[in-house]
Amino acid sequence: MKKLLLLLCVLTVSATISFADTIAIEHFVIKENPFARSEVAVVATDTAGIIQENVNGVFTFTMNGFEEQLTFDKGTAFYRHKIDRSTFLYARHQNDKGSSGILYYIYKHDDKLSPIHISWILLLAIPCGLVLLAYMFRRFIIIAIIIFCIFLYFNYHNNLNLSTFFQSIIDGLKSIF
Repeated sequence: MKKLLLLLCVLTVSATISFADTIAIEHFVIKENPFARSEVAVVATDTAGIIQENVNGVFTFTMNGFEEQLTFDKGTAFYRHKIDRSTFLYARHQNDKGSSGILYYIYKHDDKLSPIHISWILLLAIPCGLVLLAYMFRRFIIIAIIIFCIFLYFNYHNNLNLSTFFQSIIDGLKSIF
């Protein structure tokens, strides 16, 4: 009887251990790497912005279209590519529940990096606002076209191509629904 009871307890304990929760990254932010110059870190957070220190291991991210294996330790992973000048960085992570992508503008000044989150609403509002302004005021069509060309040149010059532009807007729309 004692052996049967011991066997039952061992089976119960092993069953509860084998069904442990998997760790998934739902939200993340990009911050300046405090340990290296001109590099950024990816920090796993919850919806309130608190670091998830239980995130450890290797996770796959897509950074500006290139797949990277980032090693997380206590919720932080370091993206080991130097950033030479101000640029856009589109980070995307795919997990079992879906994908999440965030667009940042990394502003470089005096050997410091300042990541600025770019909302998909802003990406959509600027071209729509220019089209609406040109439609409402016929005199400003040439000025709106020039501003739109400057907008496209700035985005292209700082590594934001059209596919990343539209992917960021689509990810934002998916997050609404």
